[in-house]
Amino acid sequence: MNNKLRLDTGQIEVIDDACARIYASKSPVERLKIASGMWRSANKLITLAVKSQYPHWSEQEVCHEVIRRLSHGAL
Repeated sequence: MNNKLRLDTGQIEVIDDACARIYASKSPVERLKIASGMWRSANKLITLAVKSQYPHWSEQEVCHEVIRRLSHGAL
């Protein structure tokens, strides 16, 4: 097992080889379920963070900020 971290410029995390093999062995449907769960988790975490940072914001303002962050400002 290689314990060296491989970081690419502009990339925060790089999947290790063992995880890559596991994901590659999954069916397209399984990979989509995994991605969907990750998206929902990120959405919940960002929503909680925004609500904590801006407790006076309305639900619409929070939702807009969450979308902005998830879309990397493309909104």
